[in-house]
Parts: sequence; C-alpha cells; structure tokens
Amino acid sequence: MPLVQIRGVSGYLTPQQKQELIARVTDAVLSVEGEGLRPVTWVLIEEVEAGAWGVGGLPVQVEDLRKMAG
Repeated sequence: MPLVQIRGVSGYLTPQQKQELIARVTDAVLSVEGEGLRPVTWVLIEEVEAGAWGVGGLPVQVEDLRKMAG
C-alpha cells in the first residue's frame, strides 16, 4: 500500500489546499502504480510549527513562504 508523507510549516496551507494536495498526490502515485490501489493509498500531511523548521541555518516562518510563493 502506497504511503506518501508530506511535511510543511503549520499554518501555510488552507484546508482546501491540503485537500487538493492530497487528491493530486494520490492521482500522481496511481498514475504509476495503478488505479486499483486507490483504496489503500495514503497521503499524510504533517505540519511542523513555524520557526521549528529551518533552511540554510535560518528558521522559516509562514510569512517567508508566502513571500517566496509570490
């Protein structure tokens, strides 16, 4: 059974964006592994508290991500 784990900064994605991410990632996995595995394909979104996630030696805040996303 496929399991995809996605980690990101808490508070960045809306509930609707998470739902879309889950749907699209599931579709991508099944495009390779086969549609029959849909009932047993898991996508887990784990959120890390802002400031507890670092890149390049600096903590990442939600505002930083929004600036990068444009």
